[in-house]
Amino acid sequence: MNPEKVVFGFFIVLALTLNFGFFVGELDNPDHHHVFELFAVVVVNLIATILKLGDRSQMGAVLLATSLVAILQLIAATLVWTAAVYITETGLTPAVTASIVSLSGGAMLANVVSVILLILETVMLRR
Repeated sequence: MNPEKVVFGFFIVLALTLNFGFFVGELDNPDHHHVFELFAVVVVNLIATILKLGDRSQMGAVLLATSLVAILQLIAATLVWTAAVYITETGLTPAVTASIVSLSGGAMLANVVSVILLILETVMLRR
């Protein structure tokens, strides 16, 4: 068993599961989506992206692309949250919360693609 592959797979799957945990709940209810959970999702996705930087294969390029898409979506969600709470001071209205959760849903879709690619790569590996 390769410890590097275990850590790599761990962070990819953890990124998906944390994102799913943030995404689940009523779309426009801020009580169902916690800021610290979004923070954890961003941090774990950043770690997963950094781990993908070393792979120079075509599959590695696609994995990195999915990770960059997820990071872009999550940073946009974080910016919307920050702008609503601290800049415009409108707070987490149902519309703002729906935008944040929708952006995290896009990141979750990118994470799903990443996990599927990881599974395909593992299945195609020859001993």
